[in-house]
Amino acid sequence: MRFASESDHPANNGLKIARDLIEPIKKKYPSLSYADLWTLAGVVAVEEMGGPKIPWRPGRTDVVDGSTCTPDGRLPDAGKGPSHVRDVFGRMGFNDQEMVALIGAHALGRCHTDRSGFDGPWTHSPITFSNYFYINLIEKHWTPKSWKGPVQFEDEKKELMMLPADLALTKDPEFRKWVEIYAKDEELWFKDFASAFSKLLELGVQFPKQEVSPSGLRGILAKLGF
Repeated sequence: MRFASESDHPANNGLKIARDLIEPIKKKYPSLSYADLWTLAGVVAVEEMGGPKIPWRPGRTDVVDGSTCTPDGRLPDAGKGPSHVRDVFGRMGFNDQEMVALIGAHALGRCHTDRSGFDGPWTHSPITFSNYFYINLIEKHWTPKSWKGPVQFEDEKKELMMLPADLALTKDPEFRKWVEIYAKDEELWFKDFASAFSKLLELGVQFPKQEVSPSGLRGILAKLGF
């Protein structure tokens, strides 16, 4: 993401805003790798918005150039269905339960037409980490939005939206099973999300023996000046 060969991928539009916000911390602590800094920022953001404490440990290193960046098209396509979701996440070693748990993070934020082309929030509380993505997915009636943008869906009051890949979770029996479970049990989803997200952040990393527990995040933030 530090190099144009990856940061310029359409699926990464808008992430420069977040990277720029974190850059002063990197300048203050240059020995901290970008990989550790950005993953720590994600973990802390989830916790600060009311989500679970996610196990995190330092030890990621930064590459020197963009020669090892992944090709475009490796991230999930919001306009596709269950088989695509499985192809993308399955390649990284996630099972169906973990896939549904990770996608539940759509409870946060919203889509912007100048970034993804889509528009609108998934929930009425887009800065609160909650299981309302799942609740809305199965309890609201979703119809195609009439507009000039890409195919997306809106609820009865035209206040919220869902992407085709979101609704795909309700069409596939195994995916839907976990959507219904997490809609009823936020505590279980928090636990499963924390596990799956930690796994995502550690893919392909060779760590030293040191580990930072969730309770240690506060100490790290204090050292970083927060």
